[in-house]
Amino acid sequence: MEKMNILYISIEGNTRSFLKRLQAFAKQQHSINSQDLEINLKEISDQTLPAAEEQDFFAFVPTYLDGGNGFDSGFHELMTNSLGEYIASNDNAEKCIGVVGSGNKNFNEQYCLTARKYSDMFDAPFLADYELRGTDEDIDNVYSILQKRWKAVEE
Repeated sequence: MEKMNILYISIEGNTRSFLKRLQAFAKQQHSINSQDLEINLKEISDQTLPAAEEQDFFAFVPTYLDGGNGFDSGFHELMTNSLGEYIASNDNAEKCIGVVGSGNKNFNEQYCLTARKYSDMFDAPFLADYELRGTDEDIDNVYSILQKRWKAVEE
């Protein structure tokens, strides 16, 4: 059975929490309609060894900045570098078919800035965003967007 693949990094647990809920939602949807796809999750950390991804994947990335506002005063990404390095290695960027970002809307223009940078760096569309751990509505919305993108790319 084909499943959508997601690579992610989770520093404070928000992204992991969102994706575990998304994975459970996908499984429930699949049990109702076998055309709905389930999800494989792969968490990337500083300990993850570089590997070549065999199948297409989505990247989920939170935003953590250290200094600068990300625009005119610089952009210094903090803590998600291991995911970026993993995607950049072994031609994995060619398999990245979309990026989903998360963050805190209190940071205004910096909200989801890291995901937008990943989108540019890896030439993959920025597909969706959610705040912090996301809502049930976010789960439904992101799942729908991922499924449409996955099916469009796989055809």
